[in-house]
Amino acid sequence: METKRAYKSFRYKANTVWSSARRGTLSASGKSNIVVGSPPEFKGAPDIWAPEELLVGSVNTCMMLTFLTLAHAKGLTPVGYESEAEGLLENVEGKYRITEVTVRPRVSLKSRAELERAREIMGNVEAQCFISNSINSKISLNAEFVVAPSPK
Repeated sequence: METKRAYKSFRYKANTVWSSARRGTLSASGKSNIVVGSPPEFKGAPDIWAPEELLVGSVNTCMMLTFLTLAHAKGLTPVGYESEAEGLLENVEGKYRITEVTVRPRVSLKSRAELERAREIMGNVEAQCFISNSINSKISLNAEFVVAPSPK
């Protein structure tokens, strides 16, 4: 008889308090506050985190953490990981929405022998990333892999 795997569910809380004009404070228990507001395109300040950036940042961060988790499970430890992400906000049928997010990770590895395994792991990241699974936007993952130079 096959044993059933117990899946857990989790809840996450965040609070937002309006402070002035088009800005407020995002907070969660035990964490640093983040000043948030409209982006400049919608009469906001350029030095304030906007919800659009937070959404794109969430996809980007989840992709990184998913890759690192899957890599660890396969015994792969990258030398470095950095990525940039870009979201496209469009007016679709009279409503603004992020229609696509492109994530461009650059993963540094110890040797050429790890390249194929890293590519295989990255191939599973989008399907396993729960943030990309939670939104309707098209997600594109365009990874680059490099072998880190040997320390002298």
